[in-house]
Amino acid sequence: MCGIIGYTGVKEAQEIMLDALEILEYRGYDSAGLAVCGRDGCVRIRKCAGRVKDLRLLCEKDGIQGTCGIGHTRWATHGGVSDANAHPHKFGRVTVTHNGIVENYQDLVQRYHLEEKLKSQTDSEVAAAVLDHFYGTDPLAAIRKTVLKLKGTFALSIMFDDIPGVIFAVRNVSPIVIARARSGSMLASDVTVLGQYSREYFVLPEFYVAVLKEDGVELYDMAGETAEPEWQAVNWDVDRSSKGGYPFYMEKEIMEQPQVIRETVIPRIQGGIPDLSEDGIPDGLLADCKRICVVACGTAMHAGLVGKALMQSLVRIHMDVELASEFMYTDVIVDEDTLVIAISQSGETIDTLEAVKHAKKNGAKTLAIVNVRGASVARASDYVIYTNAGPEIAVASTKAYTTQLAVLYLLTGRMAYVRGIFGAEEAKAFAKELMRVPEVMQKVLDRKEEIHYIARSILNAQDVFMMGRGLDHAILLEGSLKLKEISYIHSEAYASGELKHGTIALITEDTPVVAVVTQEKVKSKEFSNIKEVQSRGAGVILFIKETFGPEKEASWENVFTSVFTLPAMEDGFMVMPASAALQLLAYYVSLDKGLDVDKPRNLAKVVTVE
Repeated sequence: MCGIIGYTGVKEAQEIMLDALEILEYRGYDSAGLAVCGRDGCVRIRKCAGRVKDLRLLCEKDGIQGTCGIGHTRWATHGGVSDANAHPHKFGRVTVTHNGIVENYQDLVQRYHLEEKLKSQTDSEVAAAVLDHFYGTDPLAAIRKTVLKLKGTFALSIMFDDIPGVIFAVRNVSPIVIARARSGSMLASDVTVLGQYSREYFVLPEFYVAVLKEDGVELYDMAGETAEPEWQAVNWDVDRSSKGGYPFYMEKEIMEQPQVIRETVIPRIQGGIPDLSEDGIPDGLLADCKRICVVACGTAMHAGLVGKALMQSLVRIHMDVELASEFMYTDVIVDEDTLVIAISQSGETIDTLEAVKHAKKNGAKTLAIVNVRGASVARASDYVIYTNAGPEIAVASTKAYTTQLAVLYLLTGRMAYVRGIFGAEEAKAFAKELMRVPEVMQKVLDRKEEIHYIARSILNAQDVFMMGRGLDHAILLEGSLKLKEISYIHSEAYASGELKHGTIALITEDTPVVAVVTQEKVKSKEFSNIKEVQSRGAGVILFIKETFGPEKEASWENVFTSVFTLPAMEDGFMVMPASAALQLLAYYVSLDKGLDVDKPRNLAKVVTVE
């Protein structure tokens, strides 16, 4: 939610920031703006409610020349969607952009007598006003005094009128990453923006102040002492940040899955056995824990549910999956014998970050599964495994989800091996099947037009129900989320046996049902449940393992609305090809409805406020 960009150097700042803000659109926003220090030393602001394209038009009519500036895409929290509430905000000699929430902004308004001085309804302008109040001639001292007054989360980029060409930044929880390039220095809320300008970056530590200048970056702690940044390499190709000829990022990211899963898995197979030693994961961590607790939100939580099914089946260890947003408020029991696994694509999800901190306070060991190196969740955890998915721009997660699954399979295989449940041959067989995933998933993707045809049968549906048992149910929870978030069709996934406990009352001939059947041990029960909904008039779209078939039925065409056969893997691995098929189903429904697939309404890619 919300995006920040800053640039100072030798090039025109306005165009660099507009291009960067367009990349940041996926985070979700309702207004955009930028401030540029002009060649005359004056800071000028252009901002508006609406899209970055509207801001670009505004700048084309009345642009600002200058080589230093800050920009922002805002998701309204305090104050409605309006030009006045858009960022940047200028108060006195200070111009800021802000991500996060200043919880005590009303107290600050009263303390510093700002009631009649503010031009917006935002907590962000209040932060600018407090900073201006403390600013004399020492910007670092003013920033230190200000952040001590702020309660809540914040990422601030700051320009002072009398210090042209320099950007200051400070944060608490909300992310800021900083890069240096041949043309100058940059900051952003997301490393995705920086890859085309620089191959190295660092995550601004909490409560440190970064000073960006044309010729480099300085870092200071709260005592004013200089510090050394921890520079990291950008670990993906710049081309992965573009659409690559696809109409939407989501389709490109779906099609990239065989490659990124291969890049996630292959380096972690040594001697034919899952091996996490290069990630710094000690075998003792996996061998000695007595229970596992996953904390995650949304899609990442669904990955955790698949992991739970795998772990409990193969490793026979107790495993819970908890919503990170509820973790601290429902008295979940974790202790020194618990391994808490935090799953997050961005590594900046505020609920997941706070859950990790809470788990550590209670003595638990913590392991993060994230995609972005140096992200807050990774830094807060004891151990981390990176998914190697590369940048994911579409709001609806696809490749990040399946690479999270890949890591959970690796963890399961390694844990079974170090606990003596798998011998060497069994561990090798498990790893061999996991390494087949890219090839099998590619077979699904090669048949995407078949799924496009199937998608047309639910294009005009008001409601869609999905049903499956065991791992199939875990798959469908994510498939249902994909459909509802990008097509706006109401969709719910149910464990098949639960339908007759109430939900079947909603089944009519106008209600399409998507069924997934990939698990041998529950196959016959699945078909029994399918017949129950068919007897109420529902049309069924069936995704089925190719080695299965409807029992005692002459032809599928007479029984089902559509059938898609999934290439066969061992039952425990059928999650992967089934997930790709369901992603394509949701994608094509949204595409054919003419919706903005990559940026569904009301949603943000990264949730950085509670």
